[in-house]
Amino acid sequence: MSKTIYKIVSFLFVVLLLSACQSQNNVQKATAKHNKKVTHIYLIGDSTMADYTGNYEPGKDYMKIRYPITGWGQVFQPFFIKDSLASLKPAITTDSAAIIDRAHGGRSTRTFFQEGRWRYVYEHLQPNDYVFMQFGHNDGSEKHTERYVNIEGYKEFLRLFVTQTRQKGGNPIILTPVARNYPWKDGKLENIHGEYWQAPIDIAKEMNVPYIDLNKLSMDYFTKKGQDFTTNHYFMNLPENVYEAYPKGQKDNTHFQPEGAKVVASIVYQEFKKLIKTQQK
Repeated sequence: MSKTIYKIVSFLFVVLLLSACQSQNNVQKATAKHNKKVTHIYLIGDSTMADYTGNYEPGKDYMKIRYPITGWGQVFQPFFIKDSLASLKPAITTDSAAIIDRAHGGRSTRTFFQEGRWRYVYEHLQPNDYVFMQFGHNDGSEKHTERYVNIEGYKEFLRLFVTQTRQKGGNPIILTPVARNYPWKDGKLENIHGEYWQAPIDIAKEMNVPYIDLNKLSMDYFTKKGQDFTTNHYFMNLPENVYEAYPKGQKDNTHFQPEGAKVVASIVYQEFKKLIKTQQK
């Protein structure tokens, strides 16, 4: 074999070898990416928790017809960036955590189940996923008979969500309903949810489920900030001619502006971290 041919063959061999190594590296990277595990955190509940972006209302522009209304679940994902996951061990040990917000406006525990919204979550749940459940605003609305659920029914649907979450190897977290911006008395925000505040706590204790008393925590936080600040910065009380979706302004003391949603999301996240530490003891 001449020296020229030998050099050509040697060169081709090296090229093929490098190509094979590169292909193997690509395969390994693709496999690693495919095997990357995610903990899903499903949010089920009502409008105060919902994500109004994306396909919440298919074909409609959120910025034009809804903004600035913001559910706290809509701004929950940023709390679960990679750098923060180390503080969530052993509750979350995967490479990442993804918030799947299935909450929807006007839904009680009953209608969330009847409309098949729970079915979607149940069918997609994987072992070690989480389900955060926050209802009560619509369950307790007697004037809206299409969504109203009495206390016993409310408790029974919470039991169902907890039981079926555990059947799939998931982790249920019960939340009491977040506070509304009324009634205020002597500078203090008081409870508007009646028995629908205590019922989730009763079920959590009955079924040994971790819970976050979001009603009390949010009432206390808003009280510290004061009625005027809370009304104007956190809830959907808007002036005229500022937002395209609300040219006449808005008076809404149930739903949040972005700042209010971020505050509530932060409360939930910090309480979740406390629950993890408690379970470690």
